[in-house]
Amino acid sequence: MNSPSPQLHWIENDEARSCRWHAENGAPPPKRVQIADDRMNTETAYKLACEGTALLWRGDFHNGKQLLQSLARRIDKKPANKKAKVPTSASEAFHLHRQAQSQRARVLAMLLIPFEADYSISLRRAPDVKLACAEVYGESKDAFVTSLRELLGLIGAHEWRKNGVTIKALDAKIHPYYGVFSPVRGEYIDLLAKAPLPSTELAFDIGVGTGVLSAVLAKRGVKKIIATDQDLRALACARENLSNLGYSEQVTLQEADLFPAGRAPLVVCNPPWVPARPNSPIEYAVYDPDSHMLKSFLAGVADHMEPHGEAWLIMSDFAQHLGLRTAEEFFGWIDAGGLTVIGKLDIKPQHPKSTDATDPLHAARVKEVTSLWRLKLK
Repeated sequence: MNSPSPQLHWIENDEARSCRWHAENGAPPPKRVQIADDRMNTETAYKLACEGTALLWRGDFHNGKQLLQSLARRIDKKPANKKAKVPTSASEAFHLHRQAQSQRARVLAMLLIPFEADYSISLRRAPDVKLACAEVYGESKDAFVTSLRELLGLIGAHEWRKNGVTIKALDAKIHPYYGVFSPVRGEYIDLLAKAPLPSTELAFDIGVGTGVLSAVLAKRGVKKIIATDQDLRALACARENLSNLGYSEQVTLQEADLFPAGRAPLVVCNPPWVPARPNSPIEYAVYDPDSHMLKSFLAGVADHMEPHGEAWLIMSDFAQHLGLRTAEEFFGWIDAGGLTVIGKLDIKPQHPKSTDATDPLHAARVKEVTSLWRLKLK
């Protein structure tokens, strides 16, 4: 039996109203709601949002977008009379950065947009977002309210999905879905494309995501790949990408938490790299509380490798430079899993943040190295 949808309640024109609430990150509906329109200025909106009062937008859609942008600039602007706390370590810098990101997201999520049952928006100059919403929410059921920030994320994801991301190793594009991590950091894909294959008979791809690593293995001639993920949206995304690339016959997709049944001569995994709590669905591809997936993979992969097979673990050492995980811990998990390192391929990150000196985590980013660890049974 499905639990009833959460409801958003508010007063409008002296009348109590309510509507279905939706938030992809599972956030509960705001308890306090105020009607807002084009007359509301940034400072008033900022004060209300910081206090926990949501603003249900009834004005011009583009003016609502401008207000959201103004709120973002207001949050990012450092108060002249308040000194920012100077972190004393890389880990403290990271936690302060994540705290600021979380607070920023919470405030910006307070500007709400009403939807009709058909995904139309009854506001002046509102765009047609029916396709973008249907791609994420599925079949429309009834009217609902969500944050303008979430809607803009849906629109951005729709454009990513439509245009795709060029993958050099495939000489083709991958089209990511909303909530499925986009393979914009191509360096880890380059590592997989050149590591020496122990076999071309069978491989397991653990945590398939968009399907990009399975596609690279298929292009390299691996005859059969079993790819798993526990996220149904990721599996749908991978299925479409692999079909578009012509690899559906080579790759079998399975819903599973980590491993499929059996053993393979090659088991590949690109787990989340940073042991921290994610703030949104998309962040589960980057943040992994207590390194749960990494530790689970290393603890269990020996039971899913053929005796002379290899496990390929694709990891950044960013967490180590942030002081969130030590090299000793990492090697301890490898050893405890009955594994030993037989080789490693390294590459420096090429994304824009790696050269951005204004980034609060720049000191750790400049040291970051992404590696493909080749592991075998002891």
